[in-house]
Parts: sequence; C-alpha cells; structure tokens
Amino acid sequence: MFSFFRKKTPPAPAPAAPAASDADKVQSQGSGPPHSTPAPSPAAAPAPATPAAPSTAAPPTATADAQAAPPAMAEAPRQSWMARLSAGLRKTGSSITTVFTGTRIDEALYEELEDALLMADTGVKATTALLQTLRRKVKERKAADPAAVRALLAEALAELLQPLEKPLVIGAHQPTVIMVAGVNGAGKTTSIGKLTRHLADHGQSVLLAAADTFRAAAREQLGVWATRNTVDIISQQGGDPAAVSFDAVSAGRARGKDVVLVDTAGRLPTQLHLMQELTKIRRVITKADASAPHEVLLVIDGNTGQNALAQVKAFDEALQLTGLIVTKLDGTAKGGVLAAIAQERPVPVYFIGVGEQVQDLQTFKAREFADALLG
Repeated sequence: MFSFFRKKTPPAPAPAAPAASDADKVQSQGSGPPHSTPAPSPAAAPAPATPAAPSTAAPPTATADAQAAPPAMAEAPRQSWMARLSAGLRKTGSSITTVFTGTRIDEALYEELEDALLMADTGVKATTALLQTLRRKVKERKAADPAAVRALLAEALAELLQPLEKPLVIGAHQPTVIMVAGVNGAGKTTSIGKLTRHLADHGQSVLLAAADTFRAAAREQLGVWATRNTVDIISQQGGDPAAVSFDAVSAGRARGKDVVLVDTAGRLPTQLHLMQELTKIRRVITKADASAPHEVLLVIDGNTGQNALAQVKAFDEALQLTGLIVTKLDGTAKGGVLAAIAQERPVPVYFIGVGEQVQDLQTFKAREFADALLG
C-alpha cells in the first residue's frame, strides 16, 4: 500500500480526557441523544464490496522501528495507479497532445495549444502563465520539434502544480480532527469512506461523525462505510450537525482515537444560510477541542471544471481550507482545472480519484499528474 501521510511524534500527553461515557452523554438542544455505533467484530463485519489491495509497505510513521518496504514492492502499487491515472486523464490529455502531431514549431502551434488548454478548463491566467513559461523553455533549450515542446509543456505544468503537492500529516494531534465539506454529488461521503479505509490500513484508529444531516440517507451511507471499515461512528437521528460534530470530537478524545473524520452537509456556495451553518460547525468543533479542526478538506468534482475553482474560492473564504480531494478525473475532459487552482487559489491537493475502487483514491504528485496528462 502506498504511503500518503506522515505521522509525527505526538506532543506530551494532555490532561486526562473525560471518560467515554461522559462524552457520549453530550446532547444537543432539540435533538435526540447521540448514537454511537461500536465497531463490529471482524467475524461479524460484512466483506468489503471493493477491497483494497494488500498492503506491501510498512505503516508510514516516524517511529524508530518503522521499516521501509523493498523498492520493488513499494513501487508496484504506484505503477499500477499511474496506469489508471493515465487512462483516466486521456479525455483531457488527448485534446492537448494532438496539437503536437505536426512537424513545425510556429505561432500556429502556440495558438492551437492555447485553445486546447482553455478547452481543458485550465483558465485564462494559468494558460497564459504556461505559454509564457513554455516559450522561454523552448528558446533556452533550443527545442526543434513538437515532441520536445510537449515534454517541455509537461515540465512547465509540473512546476505550476508543485505548490499543490503536500502530504496529509497525521499524529501531530490526538485525535487529528478532519472536517470534510463539498457540494452534493462531488463524492464527498464516498471519499471519506475511502480515506477511512486507507487510514485504518495504516494502523490509524478512526471515528466517523455523520454530520451530514441535510441530505437524506447520508447517515446510512456513512454507516455502511463504517461497517465495511470496522470503525466507530457517531450519529443522531435528525440531529443538529454541529451537535453531532461536538459529540464526535469529544468521544474521539475520550476513546483515544487517532483521527476523527467529520462528514458535513453538501451544499452550494451560493446558499448563504447553509454556508453559515458550516462555519457554525467549525466553531463548535473548536469548543470541543481548542486546536481543532486540524484539517478542513473540500471534495470537488473534476467534471465541473471552472466551477470547481469557484467552489474552492467560496469554501476557502468561509472555512479556511487546508486541502482538497479531487474526484472523477477519469470521466472528464476538464482536468486542466488543477492548473487554474494552482494559479489562482493554490490550496494543497491531498488526494485525487480516477475510479470507484478504494485504491483509486491516491496522493497527488505534480510530476506524475503532468506526465499522465501529456504523456
């Protein structure tokens, strides 16, 4: 299994947290009592519908006894992922790479390339920056054929995307509280389920918070992932999202969990009253743990192109985002939006997804993405 986060040595233990039973007794005004579903025993848990590939690498921690996997074993899953990434980005990349099928490097090529980048939703600012960098590199390297120019474009794209490459750090706080937001249909709850699986596979104890009480069946959907991954979940029937979040963080501290994942309601950034509810959830989480939330992630659908950039801007202003998860890149010709994000609102991209399987959610690496897109 790939390594997608670093675990820091936790600071000195804080004063003892209240007993789990006390945390579970916290109730919201006007809602029923919080319901904590304990993890079923391995024998009773149903087999995952999409099992992850067997782990071949040691858990990625900073402890002294951690051992690195042999290079050949560690690289194999990533090579398989790269093949899926290249296939997934074909719809976006093919419209750009066809520009380089000619034999001349002239203004016509740059004009065609500009059109192709804009059609891939790279955006005007990022497209302009990429073309300026490309012209400079072509002149400096004295590139003489379109194939060489394509390689230089991949290099320029990787440089533009580099600020988005950052690992998700687990272990600096216990628990690490991760708040996840996103509009309906972006794959938010599914991404939380996949992330939970990866964290559990690497030895992290996870508690889920079903704070998406706005969407029908969201609680049940997250409950299915909790059962598949054999982790605990805090939920309330028709409860207040902020109260559920408070209960989960309190319970996570009491039970000594490594990670608390808070699934918040999906909403459009134009729905002001619902966006205000998200800021309320963040404030209430801070009341449960003064240092939390430690990560605020936004899940965006790669199919939405420039609209994804608008979502990043709106949610960042409301919640101060720390990272992104970009989904469904395999079904779009608009994968260039990552370049637009890097140019205009460089919030780190922790994970990208190009499929439905658990292993199809992987860490983002700028050079890999550029090579897969333009390879």
